[in-house]
Order: sequence, then structure tokens, then C-alpha cells
Amino acid sequence: MKHPQDAVQEQSLQDPESFWSHHAQSIHWHKRPSSALGHTTKQITLRGGKGTAIHDHWSWFPDGMISTTYNCVDRHVENGNGDNVAIVWESAVTGESAKYTYRQLQDEVEVLAGVLREEGVRKGDVVIIYMPMIPAALIAALAIVRLGAIHAAVFGGFASASLAQRIEAAKPRVIMTASCGIEGSKGPIPYRPLVEGAIEQSKFKPEKVIIWQRDQLRWNHPDKVGGQRNWQRIVRSGQLRNIRAAPVPIRSDEALYIIYTSGTTGLPKGVVREAGGHAVGLSLSIKYLFDIKGPGDVMFCASDIGWVVGHSYILYAPLLVGATTVLFEGKPVGTPDAGTFWRLIERNKVNALFTAPTALRAIRKDDPDNKYFKGVGDRGGLKTLRALFLAGERSEPSIVQNFQDLLTKHAAPGAVVIDNWWSSESGSPITGLALRSDLGYTLALGKVEDKPHLSIKPGSAGKPMPGFDVRIVDDNGQEVKRGTMGNIVLAIPLAPTAFRTLFNDDERFYKSYLLRFNGRWIDTGDAGMIDQDGYVHVMSRSDDIINVAAHRFSTGAIEQAILSHPLIGEASVVGIPDPIKGHLPFAFVQPRQASNAKGNDNGNIPATAPRELFNEVNTLVRDQIGAIASLGGMIQGVGMIPKTRSGKTLRRVLRELVENAVINNDFEKRLHVPPTIEDPDVIEVARGRVREYFEERSRVKSLEGKAKL
Repeated sequence: MKHPQDAVQEQSLQDPESFWSHHAQSIHWHKRPSSALGHTTKQITLRGGKGTAIHDHWSWFPDGMISTTYNCVDRHVENGNGDNVAIVWESAVTGESAKYTYRQLQDEVEVLAGVLREEGVRKGDVVIIYMPMIPAALIAALAIVRLGAIHAAVFGGFASASLAQRIEAAKPRVIMTASCGIEGSKGPIPYRPLVEGAIEQSKFKPEKVIIWQRDQLRWNHPDKVGGQRNWQRIVRSGQLRNIRAAPVPIRSDEALYIIYTSGTTGLPKGVVREAGGHAVGLSLSIKYLFDIKGPGDVMFCASDIGWVVGHSYILYAPLLVGATTVLFEGKPVGTPDAGTFWRLIERNKVNALFTAPTALRAIRKDDPDNKYFKGVGDRGGLKTLRALFLAGERSEPSIVQNFQDLLTKHAAPGAVVIDNWWSSESGSPITGLALRSDLGYTLALGKVEDKPHLSIKPGSAGKPMPGFDVRIVDDNGQEVKRGTMGNIVLAIPLAPTAFRTLFNDDERFYKSYLLRFNGRWIDTGDAGMIDQDGYVHVMSRSDDIINVAAHRFSTGAIEQAILSHPLIGEASVVGIPDPIKGHLPFAFVQPRQASNAKGNDNGNIPATAPRELFNEVNTLVRDQIGAIASLGGMIQGVGMIPKTRSGKTLRRVLRELVENAVINNDFEKRLHVPPTIEDPDVIEVARGRVREYFEERSRVKSLEGKAKL
């Protein structure tokens, strides 16, 4: 007998028409679609006179008409749930908080949409949102979509050059921003020089800039002649004049939003999210995977609206089902301490927490004995928490097991840690373990099987979610046996939440995702395997695979072996050039005993790890991976592993540092650092560690050479 999650998955792939038609009934359609899935062929004219490319294409609910804002707000008010809380805002950096009911949210969105219409925003226009984590950001997105316009959220605080790139790419009619953001304990960061600097650098000039004034730091004397507007002032004017806008339905296959993701050329790729599939897929996803079903349920997604996770599970998914979403401005540590998340869960009776493994590592670093978690747990403050979801990077088994043990003792009965894997392109998890697989059932599946969720395998990201057909292939695009490492690809069509193209760039979509495997598969850029039980193991990005004497190893697998050593708290592995084997694995590690060091203070920690520790770690790698994967070196230190704001480790930057050291003995060469980096100061800490390590290695070799003489 199949497990319900397996049965649901099988039907979603074998009969997508009936499966998704069934789940589309949970959404309000201004015009019902006549079918769920359309298959087409797309022809692209390649630039530079290079001919054409043809590939299979698809569309979801192609002739349906929908308003996402109506589905997220109005229908809940009309169904008698207007007094339910839609948004809870807590700012750990200002001490402020607020709650918005669905009725209050509807009022705010109607008026702001009316005001935006007066400022010239029309259906199909793009509006950039460059905002901190405040309620106005969510209200802005809903108001833009209410007009049938398209929002493009950019992480608040991005450098002017990065924002300018996105302005040129999206060509927004309006930018909606704030006077400042507040980064942890660093205090207010003024947005004015960033926004004005970006507009100055951009060839395209938006007509208006609408500024939410924050008390912590104001944007004084907005340039009205230049199109700058005081957000609160124009909204007050709209309220006095009762300026409101009704929902504008758009076609299911028209754009809802654009989210920019890093491109290998340095230019961001504009992932387009389409309205119909997004609403249907997210509505199922939050119920099926996260067990957030509707009124009374509370979701806390500790991400940012600048990332796809924030779009999907702070903003849209909770509101689509009528649940409560928690919007948090702050950090997992330092605002004020490592207990922030747990106290917030207690205050708001949160049912599901979604965060990144890097947040849990930071919490464990600051609170190695879990005193804050246990303090809230011992008084029963976590009994509403049913699950802790992790995504954004690979979750090492040790951290999954650590928090699973804590949940088992302090959270709701049966509470679990669930790793899931997805991307900006997918829009929702590609893999995971469904807490409520029964909610994926359709009439065709017959009687709902009442079974517990699938068992958890630490180190795995679960099994595929409905509509995502996950395969593992070799470099020639041929499927490999289960248990074999390869390229993770997706068969066409992708699930409804996923993208079908890039904004104004069909050719780049084809070249980035389809060309590598001749249009047969969508290339995810990740590497991993599917085990004998059908669980997906995402080991690393394809370009993080290390070739050692013609053997391919994933950095994630080697890191997992290193982290099984009790003295290692964090690890990142890159390839180091080797004249014999091509490359060798090289590790950056943070010792667990150094976890209480303040900031980036390495104190008396030498960059070169003690020989005994290095040998012990290498033994673990040899035992768990194989002798051929033995480390070529290991640097230890605190605060030297760079990450993006969404928690991904920037291995490429560390790889550049060691390659520069090995090949050119150059420790000062400028690095290619993406604008998404969380803390640029970490790069200089890493640079110093690399210099100390290789200079020490050179000194030792020199002494050994003299001794032989």
C-alpha cells in the first residue's frame, strides 16, 4: 500500500489535468479556466542571427481570470472572517508591533491601490518594492497586484549598483521604498542615497518614488518636482477623498511578480511568477506540506520579502488560505539575543516556523546549551509549534537532530524538523515531507488514507512535491541508477507555482535552463541523488562538485563528514588546485569551542588546525566518503565563512581566495563578491586566515627543505 504522499505525487504526474482542476476549486476565479494544463511548442529567435530554438512549453489554467489580491483579502472579509488577524508585525530592532485584521488590511490595500492609480500605475506596469520588513511592504505588494500591475521586490539595503541593474531590467513606473531600514543592532540605514544613487546610475528613470517615512530616520524634503512622494501623506489624502480601487482580474498566465535571482553573467535573471498557477499551487502547498489550513493557524516565516521564501510564505500563501502570518523585523541573534524566535512563537501561538539552517547555527553558536529554547519550552510556550521547516541551503544531520530532540521534548506532540528544497524558479518547495498528505487527495484517489507523515531522513530534503517530477541524470542527460550522484533536473511541465520564462528574455530562459540537456530537462543547477526509498538528497550546486583524480565529490557530503566531529561547529569545503589529482577538498572550519567568541574575533586561534584535529577530521572523511576524498588542508577560525542574506554559503568566494593563494601566492586580489552577501567584513577575516595559513605552510616547507640539506 502506497503512502498517501506517494499516491498524491503519482496522481499529480500521471493525471495533472484532474489533479490540478480539483485543487483549483479552492481559489476564486473571476473566470473559471476550461482546463488546467495546456501543452504547446515555443520557438525562440536567437540573438546575433544564430537561428531559432524550439522547445516544449506549457501553461496552467490558460484561459482563467483571477485576482490574487481578491483571493488573499476580499474573499475572507466577504466570507465573514474580516475580524480574523491577517498580519502580526513584530520589530525586534525598534520595539514596535502591530496587528492587522483582514478587514483592516482590505481598507489599507483598497486606498493604497487607488492612490497608486492616481500616481499613474496601470495594469501591466512594473513597480519596484525596495522596503524593510514592515507592514507597508506587504500592503504595497497587495495594492500593486490589485491594479493588475506587477511587483518586483528588491532586498532593502541592496547597493545602488545592484538596484540600478534591476531598475534597468524591470523598467518600473514607480519605486516604493522607505526612509530607512534597520539592520540588526547596526541602527538605521538611510535608503535615500541608495535609491537616488541607483536612479542616477540607471539609464531608465522611474516616474515616481513613494517613500514610507519611518520615525527612526526620515527622508527629509522629498523632491516633489522630481516625482518623490510622501507615502503616508498621499494615503491620508486618498482616505479623506475615499479614493479606492476594486480588484482588476488578469489572465492566469499573466505576470503577478518578478523576482530577480543571481545570474552567472553577473546580470540578474528576472523570474516571472504567473497568477493562476501561483495561487492554486501555493494554496495547496501551505496546507499539504506546512499544515497551515486557514483561520486560526499561524505561520512564522523568518525570511525577507526580498527573497522568494518571503513572497510565498510571509505574504501570499498564508493570506490565500485565510491564516495569520507573522512579519518579523530583526535577526535570529543579537536582537536582542538568541531567544528572539522562541519568545515570538510563544506570544503569537505559532504553528509552523520556516527558517534557514544558518539561522539555527547562529542560534546554537550564541546559545550552545539551548537555554533560551528550554526556558520558553519549560513553561509550555512552544506547545503550539507543530513543525520547524528548513530551506535555503543543505541542513546537516547534526543540526536537524539537535532541534528534533528539542521539539520532541518541548513542542506540540509529534512536532518535527522538516528539510525542504526549492528555488526562486520553483516558487514553492520541490521536495519535502507533507504534514497533511491527506489534503492532497482528489476524488480519483478514493478514500483518504489516515497515515502519519513519511519518516524523516536527516540529510535528505524529503520526497518530491505535487507536480515536480525530479530526476537525476549524468552530464549527457541520461538517468542514473538510484543512489548515484548526478545532476538534479526536472521534467516538463513544472508544477503550477514554478516559472515558465524570464522577464522579457525567452532566449536566456532557454540557454540557462534547457539548452544544457537539449530541451529534455529543466536544469536546476544542483547536484545530488535519489536514494532507494525515493528520498532526494541535494548535496551541492553543480559547480560545487569537486573532481579529485576523475572522481566527483559533493562539497555537502564532505562537510557532513567533517561536522560529525564533536569539536567542529561549522564547515565549508571548496576545491584546491593540485598538480597530481587536479583538485583536493579543502576545508574551512569553525571549532565548536570557539563558538562563544565575540563577532569575528579569532583571538589566539591559529589558522592552521592542530595536527591531531586535522588527522581526526580526515579519518572521518576517509571513512565516510573514501580515501580518495582526503582533505588537502584545513583552515580554522571564527566568522570567516561568508553567507548570503538568505543563508547560502558563498563557497565560490572561499574558492577564489585559496586559488589565488595556491596559484599566484596573491592574498590581496579583488574578489567577485555578490551584493547578496550578509556581512562583507567576513571576506577580510577569511582573507586574513588564508594568508596566515599559507604563509605558515610555506614557512614549514622551507624549514623542512633546509633540514633535508
